Amino acid sequence: MATASKHIILAGGGTAGHVNPLLAVGAAIRRLDPQAQVTTLGTAVGLEADLVPQAGFELDTIEKVPFPRKPNAYLFKFPAKWHKEMKRVRQILEERQADVVVGFGGYASAPAYAAAHKMGLPIIIHEQNARAGMANKLGARWATFVGTAYSNTGLQGGRDTKIERVGLPLRPAIAELAQRMQEDRAAVRQQEAQALGLDPNRPIILVTGGSLGAVSLNKAVSGAAKELLAHAQIVHLTGKGKSAEVKAHVAHSAGSSALTGLGEQSEPGHDYHVAEYLERIDHAFGCADLVICRSGAGMVSELTALGLPAVYVPLPIGNGEQRFNAQPVVDAGGGIMCADSEFTSDWVREHIPPLVSNLALLEAFGTQAWQYGIRDAAERMARIVLDTAAQHEQQEQHEQHEA
Repeated sequence: MATASKHIILAGGGTAGHVNPLLAVGAAIRRLDPQAQVTTLGTAVGLEADLVPQAGFELDTIEKVPFPRKPNAYLFKFPAKWHKEMKRVRQILEERQADVVVGFGGYASAPAYAAAHKMGLPIIIHEQNARAGMANKLGARWATFVGTAYSNTGLQGGRDTKIERVGLPLRPAIAELAQRMQEDRAAVRQQEAQALGLDPNRPIILVTGGSLGAVSLNKAVSGAAKELLAHAQIVHLTGKGKSAEVKAHVAHSAGSSALTGLGEQSEPGHDYHVAEYLERIDHAFGCADLVICRSGAGMVSELTALGLPAVYVPLPIGNGEQRFNAQPVVDAGGGIMCADSEFTSDWVREHIPPLVSNLALLEAFGTQAWQYGIRDAAERMARIVLDTAAQHEQQEQHEQHEA
């Protein structure tokens, strides 16, 4: 199916939400077609600057050119900056002899879409959020295909644009875990619980606010430690620099003897495991019976792909996109949602113990989450990309023959 001349450009970056799907699709393309050439386009200041080379892909960089959002001095500098980076992107696409540009949002995507459109190159987009960002809104008008993690993202395509919910391309560790859980969920739970020093015979609650943590989640859950420990073990990932405060709240609620380091064996009622982060969070996902978390696009997509019931507490800033991420899962019966302003220790005491004690309800939540989740998004996107690149290659060859 492949030829050595087929070249695919993956554009995007800035945050893990853009970079992880990009890398997942890139890896899937290589698996499906080892001869395809795949390079990436990003900036030198986003996460892609580290993660892309680590994953074994070449990275071409351009400067950040954010769209001006309000009248200020930058508004007058924007046209010249945009023109400069457009020229740079066009040069990269020509040198790479690109057959298709695949964008994932972020600063590098917008000029990549614009340059590819002017050059007559096919454009494919993946949108991971329930509400699309500005770059993908621009590119969707020219794209042949837009794959989304959610339905009703608000993206408007052109006359020939196909928009389809394909799910979120999963990180390799999560994709592998999903496969293992599909084969034998009980065995995976036992293995991962024991690996973290947890008792596989007792319920496990995972609390995470992401790498930076979430102060309101940390405070509300740790303040209800005594009541929670009567029903479950807690794995609380506090975020960088936030563990001391959580430990103080737990000690005040349940006594200092309740605290246990992650990976250490403990007795029932004395197993509130605190860590700032867990590099392999898939281990915690593999044994969690309930997850309490924010509702970023990546988190929601990964939890549903794994069939994990969750209490989603959307981040209460921005345009409310985190609420939109969780809403369809809650509507499908895959979890519950609580506003950040209402998520207090009293709310936790009232709602979490009866939830974690109702195994039938947790199982029903998990089943509905699994049915909503999608596990093959990376492969689906990769096949569409490869087919589009092959069609463009054939078209170019035909035009050369006609000439």
